[in-house]
Amino acid sequence: MDPLSQGTVGAAFAQSSANKNNLLKVGLVGFLAGLAPDLDVLIQSSTDPILFLEYHRQFSHSLFFIPFGSFIVALLIFPLIRKSMSFKTVYVASLLGYATHGLLDACTSYGTLLFWPFSNERITWNNISIVDPLFTVPALILVGTAIKTRKRIFSFFSIGWIIFYLTLGFVQYERALSVANELAKSRGHDAERLTLKPSFGNLILWKSIYQYQDVFYVDAIRIVQSSTVCLGESISIFDYQEHLPDLDKKSQQAKDIERFRWFSQDYLGFDEEKNLVTDVRYSMLPNEIEAMWGLIIDDQQDLAEHAIWWTGRDLDQSQWNLFLDMLSGKECKNRI
Repeated sequence: MDPLSQGTVGAAFAQSSANKNNLLKVGLVGFLAGLAPDLDVLIQSSTDPILFLEYHRQFSHSLFFIPFGSFIVALLIFPLIRKSMSFKTVYVASLLGYATHGLLDACTSYGTLLFWPFSNERITWNNISIVDPLFTVPALILVGTAIKTRKRIFSFFSIGWIIFYLTLGFVQYERALSVANELAKSRGHDAERLTLKPSFGNLILWKSIYQYQDVFYVDAIRIVQSSTVCLGESISIFDYQEHLPDLDKKSQQAKDIERFRWFSQDYLGFDEEKNLVTDVRYSMLPNEIEAMWGLIIDDQQDLAEHAIWWTGRDLDQSQWNLFLDMLSGKECKNRI
């Protein structure tokens, strides 16, 4: 998730080990430890544009790295506060803060290598958006209240809110899953694969992607007391023979596509206009196929040349208004 969310969750859990006299400092240690795993974004290469995809949310996010990562954080912080806190106190706070990071990231749809180095599977529980103020702001207020009042009970209230909201995400996911399966059946489709993810900043509007034969179908599902659907678009599944017949399978670009396939959990589409291999999971609007990122392929390039990493995350006013209409129910009126 975003840095503020990660730090807030880390602080809340770290404060559970504090006393009323060190809630601020323990919370700060937990906040910093909750941020620390994302330092893996510094692993980049000027010659390999998608190296960061392989290392972000990798070893630093693994459950098995928690004792080591939190120990490093404690070593760095302890000299700054050694006069007021023991190393044991700092390490416990760091451990609690650091431990939350990978688990919280696994709740999103991006993919987290929780079991590295024993598994390269990207874990995605899909029960919260990468950014969700409704999750973060109440938790942050409760952490701040604990510090201001010097009452640890508010830290536990924050933890309670975090657990409640994530649990609500699982409930909403299951409801959306039922609707998505019904939607596929209404079209005469037997979904071969299906994934769901909440749209930006809420647990009401969900993006549904399912595969039937050689096509991905993308729709938005609105889950409140009743469920409605914003019918969306479809895109052909990426296929070398159909979309890039002249690309040498031994080229670096082909290798980059396979790395991107692993990152996207094989939800690859192809934008013929841009000659772009896309990640169908991510778009600015939940019922559209226009990608947020992908690989531009030039099959005339040298075999050793990498593909070009492309991003497109602009959301204009009309799209934002449409998103709000979908979220409020003005657009999503189709019932299954």
